Amino acid sequence: MATGIKYWLALSRVKGIGRLNYKALIDEFKEPEVIFEAPVKRLEEIPGIGKKTALNIKNFREWSLVEKEIGLIEKHGVKFLTLSDTGYPEILLSIVDPPPYLYVKGAICKDDNNAIAIVGTRIPTPYGLATSERISRELAGLGITIVSGMARGIDSAAHRGALAAKGRTIAVLGCGVDRVYPPENKKLYEQIISNGAVISEFPIGAPPLPENFPQRNRIISGLVKGVLVAEASLRSGSLITARLALDYGRDVFALPGSITSSQSKGTNNLIKQGAKLVEDARDILEEISMNMSVGQGLSPAATIKGCHIAGTTNEMRPRLSSDEEKIINLLDEPCLIDTLIQKTGFTAQRASALLLDMELKGLIQQQAGKQFTRRI
Repeated sequence: MATGIKYWLALSRVKGIGRLNYKALIDEFKEPEVIFEAPVKRLEEIPGIGKKTALNIKNFREWSLVEKEIGLIEKHGVKFLTLSDTGYPEILLSIVDPPPYLYVKGAICKDDNNAIAIVGTRIPTPYGLATSERISRELAGLGITIVSGMARGIDSAAHRGALAAKGRTIAVLGCGVDRVYPPENKKLYEQIISNGAVISEFPIGAPPLPENFPQRNRIISGLVKGVLVAEASLRSGSLITARLALDYGRDVFALPGSITSSQSKGTNNLIKQGAKLVEDARDILEEISMNMSVGQGLSPAATIKGCHIAGTTNEMRPRLSSDEEKIINLLDEPCLIDTLIQKTGFTAQRASALLLDMELKGLIQQQAGKQFTRRI
């Protein structure tokens, strides 16, 4: 473990150092080791660092606890990413209070900058679970990384949808990355590590304390271009994630629900306040494509890994497999599944699987009488 990591960990243990003045110090001195060597008067010049905190830095003595944490990082095979590392999520650097460092199991890659968070209640309805998983699968199938918190309910459904599409997903924990919470998500935890990453800013072994989760939610919001709240009561923690997303300039989306369902009170209220109503992945992709084109100087036609969004019509043009092409070419008019089987030569099982997958991706739609038509 590099010596420099020792100082990153130590600085976070200094009394009086919070995320904002930690970042202010790093912005000024670049590396924590230099901070510990700086004169008190020089430290006092940094906004938010008074004489008392400057003296706390100079008099820091908890090095044994720091060494213990380094040992745990090595023992658990955890990656340690700091604000200065090239592998630190670029999109997270844009928020005002990014975590100074992240504990990571799995891998974060550049494509993860194109991410959407899907969050919601831990006690969802069957509608909320099924729809969250479907939208997650649609997005992940088009190359969007799905971010959530691995909690029970909507969060778990979001991760499962991404994995079902063989896409990438990131879980942000409110405890140490070595802890599986909730414990029944052990298998999901392992699958996420193999197809993305489990990350946290909390130390190895940190328990899932209630006060950790609002702090965790800001990372979820910071990692993404938009947040979809799938189901949430009026007092749901997911609404904190939505509020933080707005603070960070991210898009907020909401899944509409029954006016009689307490689990949809929060999402319906978000829609009243201006959140975009979402029925499928297309609604999200159209919005983030438009914002990327305006905000990042992209050309009118923006490509998101396998999905082309035309600037004038916001129409998706996905790359199709050869089998999908065969089906799409037969759907200029509504077509029965039996006719598709006959004309393509696919088995009934293969045709059914393709049609389901294409429907989930938003490529086709099913009409009455098991007839299918194209949507692209």
